[in-house]
Amino acid sequence: MKSFRLFSLPLLLAALTFSARAAVETYTIDSVHSSVGFSIRPLVSKVPGSFTKFSGTITVDRENPEKNTVEATIEVGSINTADNDRDTHLKTPDFFDATKFPTITFKSKEWKKTGKDAFDVTGDLTLHGITKPVTLKVSLLGFAPGHGRRAGFRVGGDGYSQQG
Repeated sequence: MKSFRLFSLPLLLAALTFSARAAVETYTIDSVHSSVGFSIRPLVSKVPGSFTKFSGTITVDRENPEKNTVEATIEVGSINTADNDRDTHLKTPDFFDATKFPTITFKSKEWKKTGKDAFDVTGDLTLHGITKPVTLKVSLLGFAPGHGRRAGFRVGGDGYSQQG
């Protein structure tokens, strides 16, 4: 199998929909107002791409942010690098093996406040059937009342490397 390196996996979760009104708030990722992007380096330059199908929830305890949780799932088959031939190749066993491993998942284990509205979120990332701990940088963009209540987050990772 060829080596695969995912350099970054930023995730913008804008306009999450709110589903409970209590001390603990649960938001559902709104795929219409959110995006999952990445870059790969197949040879000498980075190529941007995205996944167009994803879902998840974020549970927020504003008084105790260390109790926050996030779970997200990305459908590998929704990869889009603006090149159909490359996308088809990325879905093969040479890279993602989308038939055998149709999803990428992340489940948080710890939220650590690192600044005003900033967190290191550590959890398990499962990609290509392999689960590894990763720490994501999360920024709270804010909460907006009205229309079912909304929250915005920006999530970024330093990278994930799969060799094999």
